[in-house]
Amino acid sequence: MTDTANSAGAAGITIAEVLDAKGLNCPLPILKTKKAIGALASGEVLEVLATDPGSVADIASFCRQTGHALLASTEAGGTYRFHIQRQ
Repeated sequence: MTDTANSAGAAGITIAEVLDAKGLNCPLPILKTKKAIGALASGEVLEVLATDPGSVADIASFCRQTGHALLASTEAGGTYRFHIQRQ
């Protein structure tokens, strides 16, 4: 599920879209991330929320392979939060 956010995230990052992938296991968080970031314009930021610990390595790898910028990666209370800027 994605929600339009247009709010400021961590460190003043403007979030264009939020992808809630909590409760989903590999490979669904990364597949949904790929689809959601494809709908954004260059320079916009996608916030991804996930509970799958494997998403940490998967999102980092996805960003390296696609050239998108991983601006932030944090964890709190079992929820992983990623800020990805579309290139």
